[in-house]
Amino acid sequence: MTASPTPAAERMRRHRERRRDGVRCLWIELRDTEIDGLVHSGLLKAETRNDQNAIADALYEHLERTLEPLP
Repeated sequence: MTASPTPAAERMRRHRERRRDGVRCLWIELRDTEIDGLVHSGLLKAETRNDQNAIADALYEHLERTLEPLP
């Protein structure tokens, strides 16, 4: 029987995987007015303005639309 990895080992595994993929994990704070902007731009539905996953998806879409890809 194999032992389950500890929570610390699992966090480190995910950290290394993100680093290999060129992704960084950040915590950010958004103002209500910034969430309003996501709703106003059509990236977020008003009824999902309190749903963290929906906000993250809308923010990812905003970043993809506004940041130019590297050559």
